[in-house]
Amino acid sequence: MAEAAAAGATPLLRNLPDEIVLWEILARLDPRSLIRCRAVRRAWRRATSTRRFLLAHHARQPAFPIAADNRYRTFLAFDHRSAATADAQFHTVARLGGSFSLELCCDGLLLVAKSGMLGNRARLAVCNPVTRQHASLPPLPDFNILGMYLHGPTDEYRLLLQWRGAMDWGDDSDFDSPTGKNGCYVFALGSDQPPRYIGLSEPKFSSAYFHGPARVRDSLHWCLFYRPGETPLEDCEAGWELVVFDTIAESFRQMHAPVDPTKSCILEMDDMLGIYCCNKAAEVVDIWVLPNYDSEVWDLKYRVALPIAEIRGKLEGHDGECYWYVTVASGGGDELLLASFGRSLFYIDTHDKLVASFQDIFPSRHRLKQTLVPHDFFRTVKGQAVDASPFI
Repeated sequence: MAEAAAAGATPLLRNLPDEIVLWEILARLDPRSLIRCRAVRRAWRRATSTRRFLLAHHARQPAFPIAADNRYRTFLAFDHRSAATADAQFHTVARLGGSFSLELCCDGLLLVAKSGMLGNRARLAVCNPVTRQHASLPPLPDFNILGMYLHGPTDEYRLLLQWRGAMDWGDDSDFDSPTGKNGCYVFALGSDQPPRYIGLSEPKFSSAYFHGPARVRDSLHWCLFYRPGETPLEDCEAGWELVVFDTIAESFRQMHAPVDPTKSCILEMDDMLGIYCCNKAAEVVDIWVLPNYDSEVWDLKYRVALPIAEIRGKLEGHDGECYWYVTVASGGGDELLLASFGRSLFYIDTHDKLVASFQDIFPSRHRLKQTLVPHDFFRTVKGQAVDASPFI
């Protein structure tokens, strides 16, 4: 095998072909065990550092929803695989050494921002929480970050940006001043080139928030949100209520939605597109799925009656009356409903059952992220090992 030969002429293990060692043994290990194996021999480290092996190992790892506290210092992954025995639990993914916020996730990479740097600008970095590596990005002061994606034709990770201000880069910028145009741009991670203009999306979406993209079929999908008093989606063409960005062609289009997108959230459900909305008055969550992507015909897969009375019975003090919300995530063929009450979190299944409860998982009130992070992903940014100083 060419990659095995390139990794080293010495066999990885005596009396076993490298193909078996790599693809039948090492690729099946959990990440913690694989890290230990990489320290055994240099040949093992080289063999498990190839792109083909990293992607193969990543494909075997489970995807977990991420929860973050409101100070953005701690990130926890929710492992529900033992939930049938009431043993669901949170695992620490990363602890950051500063006031970072989790912006986006893609293939196990975390895009984080730290405020208070360079005046009112945010310092951005891409982090690998498993290898404890990070790489800083140039400041992008005049852009909203809409999404992060792998561009298939070039094999580059890119940011999708929306211009939100005057293009005054200043003397401390790493870029030459581009021509300011209203619309969207893309920026390749690791590039020394300024963001590249790709044109407008729909003018009616210029004032919208692109919140929480779901990646399905090489496209990013959004339900949009508007500030009070700004143009709502009633102005859109009837029935076209979702925004879609094709990450291959790097172009926008619209798509049908089953419900009012201004009151819904979007997610990926086992390679299918899903949307959920919470009726707090009725204490019900509807979960829609798109089984046939091309037809754009949505099915109501679940209607979950939330056990709010049972949850309140488990709370003590002010948490019983505090503001609450529900986040839906999907992983390993299961749909998870996580209800947040103050500092307490409750796991509900799609059969209306309260499965597990977690109290004071953060010292301060937490914020739940909708995106799924395969947090066991090994990758260096641009193939370089970088300093891990942001991590505690």
